[in-house]
Amino acid sequence: MVQLGSLRQLTLGSFVLALIPLVALLWQSQSDLAKVGQMTTLETRFVVDVVSDMQRLDNAAVDLERSIRQFEVLRNDQVALLSDNAIDQFAVAADNLCQALSVPAICTRLSEQLSQLAEYRNIEDQLLLNAYLATVTDSVDQLRDEVESAINERVKLQQDDLNAMQAKQAWSTAMLVSVSLLLILLGSQLIVNPVNNLKKIIRIMAHSDGQLPPLSRQAPRELIDVEKDLHWLYERLQQLEHIRTALLRHAAHELKTPLASIKEGCSLLSENVVGELNSAQREVLALLTASTQRLNTLVEKLLDYNLLLQQAQPKMVWCNPSPLIASCLEDYALAIQDREVTVNIACDQVSVDEELFRRILDNLVSNAVAHGAVGRPININLYRLGSDLVLDVANRGKRISPESVPKLFEPFIRGSEPRNDNVIGTGLGLSIVADCARLMHGDVRVVDVDYADVCFRVTIKQP
Repeated sequence: MVQLGSLRQLTLGSFVLALIPLVALLWQSQSDLAKVGQMTTLETRFVVDVVSDMQRLDNAAVDLERSIRQFEVLRNDQVALLSDNAIDQFAVAADNLCQALSVPAICTRLSEQLSQLAEYRNIEDQLLLNAYLATVTDSVDQLRDEVESAINERVKLQQDDLNAMQAKQAWSTAMLVSVSLLLILLGSQLIVNPVNNLKKIIRIMAHSDGQLPPLSRQAPRELIDVEKDLHWLYERLQQLEHIRTALLRHAAHELKTPLASIKEGCSLLSENVVGELNSAQREVLALLTASTQRLNTLVEKLLDYNLLLQQAQPKMVWCNPSPLIASCLEDYALAIQDREVTVNIACDQVSVDEELFRRILDNLVSNAVAHGAVGRPININLYRLGSDLVLDVANRGKRISPESVPKLFEPFIRGSEPRNDNVIGTGLGLSIVADCARLMHGDVRVVDVDYADVCFRVTIKQP
């Protein structure tokens, strides 16, 4: 397995690899541009040379015809010299043009016509001379047509070459840009994969869901170091979680044994088993019994919170909520006998974990009884809101201050207001409600309603 370098090396290496196809594309573009420039220069020079030769041939043909016709009129040596010179110039111009063009048939015929015309001194027949001059003119016209055809053909070939070069450039651009993008994606994926692995590790740590994935083997060194630190942190958190759970479990269990002995002793004393008690002793025994009951409540809360921490996966089932609420109110019948309890259930079947939902009900009703105004009603409403199940437990009493709400659902946070039941709270009730709701993929919050002073709303997702 190839070990990647540092994050900086990977980034710079990916950047350089992505630039290689672009550099190749730039080099090819420069090469094609140089070819186009060279081809344009050659074609332009050819056209200029051919057109110049054609113009010289046209001028030579005019001079040739004029000088020969002057000789036919004057017939002197000076005009004959001019005619010979015109024939030579015409021959040179024709030879240059024939070298530039590939028209051997016309050039051969023109050479023969020029040889016949060179005997102009011996031609007495005017009509024959006119015929010779006409044939030369026809040959010159044919050469002119050939020049135009050659120019058009060269222009067409040049255009075809340019089109082919453009098509090649387009395909090269598409291919090289695709390769460059592929290299960019490959380089980015080498960074994204370990980052996604880090995100997965963080999610597992946050939700305590499953085992951590193995350490990445293909990742930058910095990200591997972060991943190792997260693995170490996860193991450390697991150790701390085990320590906390064990501490709560052992503390609650160990407290039960002396508590049972104390309760048994108080019971024996109250029944006068060890002798008759006077009024002062009975007062002390009453205080001791009340303290024992408060200690028993504390131990039960600790055990309840310990069980909640151990339950990681809820068992969601469809059930009728009415028996659960009725059973909860029956357990608190003595505490709520002076209060008017209003229960509104607007759904026949709900999908909940019965144990977790019962804990939510117990703690919210207990909280409403403990902090609600004596003699004032308590409202329990259960209804569906969209795809959510909503439970509202509301009571009358002093409102909760806004600054206290953010920490209200944290463990061991107790309210500053005194309780109505004279029981010292542990600060675990609302935190248990929040944890139970979270395990059922829901939440709990304090909301404002127009019919009560304090309302706790639990929202649970329904399938």
